[in-house]
Amino acid sequence: MKRLSALRLPSTPRLGLIPKIVSALVVVALVAGAYAFWPRHDNIHVTGDFSRAVGLFPGSDVRILGVAVGKVTDVTPKGDKVEVKFEFDRKYKVPANAQAAVVAPSLVSDRYVQLLPAYTAGPVMKDNAQIGLDRTAVPVELDRISSSLDDLLVALGPTGANKKGAFADVLDTGAKNLGGQGQKLHDTNRDLSMALETLSGGRNDLFGTVKNLQAFTTMLATNDSQVRRLNGDLASVSVQLDGERDDLAAALKNLAVALSEVSSFVHDNRAGLTTNLKQLASVTGTVAEQRDALAETLTNAPVAVSNLQNAYNPDTGTLDTRANINENLTLQNLLCNLIVEGGQPASLCNTVKGALKPIKDLIDQLGKLGVKVPIDILSALPQSQLSMSSTSPAPSTATADQTGTVRMRGADPTLGGLLGGTR
Repeated sequence: MKRLSALRLPSTPRLGLIPKIVSALVVVALVAGAYAFWPRHDNIHVTGDFSRAVGLFPGSDVRILGVAVGKVTDVTPKGDKVEVKFEFDRKYKVPANAQAAVVAPSLVSDRYVQLLPAYTAGPVMKDNAQIGLDRTAVPVELDRISSSLDDLLVALGPTGANKKGAFADVLDTGAKNLGGQGQKLHDTNRDLSMALETLSGGRNDLFGTVKNLQAFTTMLATNDSQVRRLNGDLASVSVQLDGERDDLAAALKNLAVALSEVSSFVHDNRAGLTTNLKQLASVTGTVAEQRDALAETLTNAPVAVSNLQNAYNPDTGTLDTRANINENLTLQNLLCNLIVEGGQPASLCNTVKGALKPIKDLIDQLGKLGVKVPIDILSALPQSQLSMSSTSPAPSTATADQTGTVRMRGADPTLGGLLGGTR
């Protein structure tokens, strides 16, 4: 037991460990808070490629809308371009596709890098971004302008275009032609400005016309085969017309003569034509008013003509019509029907019957004695004979065949006989 007790390690008091743990946690919390809330100035680093970088040095400003937001950190020539590294504060947002331009406020002041356009919305530029030559710009240098002007003056001077005085002659001629034409030049420029303004105001229509023309040409290109066929057909027609040019010339000549005669006729009969046209207008107006009646007539006329043809009796040259007479009527009733249909009062029938009563009694007595009186001859005749016209189309005589049908000699079997004509 003593040996085991000697091997045990001395124990650490528990009360001394807790304060150490608490102290460590407090230190960690303070460090984390300081890291989280301590103000930081992280920058966005950008590399831009420029064709030139005259007057641009490390420390030059980087601006947005003229406000300094960063600095140039390095300017390094690389072949045919200059690599410029710069940075700006992260709190400023710049479009991801922004451009960079070297700006010279004046001839002697320091130049700076301008980032444009200003950010409004969309993706922002990230750290270590790259701006290529296609998105950078540099100002034209004064020495280049001077060199270009010097080259121009030398080209126009005594050793150039004006070596034999040609340029001086151009200036003299221009001065003579334009002398005293200042107002006209002013008016021309003003009118040209107004014309350009008009074109600018109607640019939508102008571009629309160009767009429609493009669509038309595209359609022609799409239908090239049909267009070629049309051109071929037109060529064939042209060849045919060329072959018929003599006939066409004669036709046009005759047409010219006819038009001349028509013109003379119209000129000589202007009053009559005017009157006829006015009357024709009246006639056409009447026809228009009676179009319903005309339509009904045109609808029923074929049936009426067919009925007329069927009613015509070629044997007698008359129209067969049915008289509204009862074939079995007595003489008294026949006369009574005629009186009523004639529009006379029906009371007249009694008077007629009273007047005919003695005759009827006499006929009855004769009948008892065996004497036949042809009082009912109307009921014995065929209807075609009852309707026979009192006039015939031509002098004729009536004959009867074996069936008893009366035939008119010389009668026209067509409707022409009814109308008074002859075959």
